[in-house]
Amino acid sequence: MREWKRRLDAVSLLRHGIVVGVLMAGMVAMAGRAQAPPPATPVTASSALHAGEVLVRLTTPLGDIDLAVDTLRAPVTSGNFLKYVDGGFYNGGRFHRATRPDNYTPAPPARPAMELIQGGINPERRGEAAPPIPLERTSVTGLKHVVGTVSMARGTAADTATSDIFILLDQQPSLDFGGGRFDDKQGGAAFGRVVAGLEVVRKIQQEPVKGQNLTPPVPITSAVRK
Repeated sequence: MREWKRRLDAVSLLRHGIVVGVLMAGMVAMAGRAQAPPPATPVTASSALHAGEVLVRLTTPLGDIDLAVDTLRAPVTSGNFLKYVDGGFYNGGRFHRATRPDNYTPAPPARPAMELIQGGINPERRGEAAPPIPLERTSVTGLKHVVGTVSMARGTAADTATSDIFILLDQQPSLDFGGGRFDDKQGGAAFGRVVAGLEVVRKIQQEPVKGQNLTPPVPITSAVRK
C-alpha cells in the first residue's frame, strides 16, 4: 500500500509540474505580446496634410512631386492653381527655368542668391489662360518662402500672377512681404509646400541650362489631385 501511495504522489506531482509549466509559458507569451510595440503606421503624403490642404501630384520624366496646396490660408491663389489643375492645363506643361549658384548673380541685400525651379501650363493653351489674380501677401496668409515652398510667379506689378509657379530650394525671406526682391516690397504669393519629391525638384534644377532657361525644358506629364 505504501509503495502504491508513493507512485500516486509522484504522478500527482508530475501532473502539477506540467500544469504549472504550461501556465507559466502562457503568462510569458502573453506578457511578451503585451510589451511588443504596435506596428508602425506608414507615413504617406496624404497623411501629412494639414487642415485645408489639397494634395496635387506633378508627374515628370524625372519623378513625381507632391504638393500640399493650402486652400485655407491662401484661398485665392490656391483656387487659381487648382482651376488650372482641374482643367488639365499643366498636362503637357513644363519646367522651363532654374536658378542656382552658377547662373544667378546675386545683388544683396535685397536680392540674395536664389535657388528654385519655375514651371507653367501647356504652351499651346496659353490663349485659354484666365486673367491675373490679386496678390495674396504673406503678411495676410502667414505662409513663408522657405525650402519646399510653392509660390505663384508674378511680374513687376503685384497683381500679375496667372499660371506659372516656382518651387524654392532655399530660404527666401526676400520674397515675403516687406522683402526687397520686388521693388514694391509686396513679395510673392506662397500657397503650398512640397510634401514628397523634393529630390526630384533638385534633379530638375541640375538639368542643363542656357542662362536660366532649362535646355530642354523638363515636361510636366500630368498634374492631378490625389
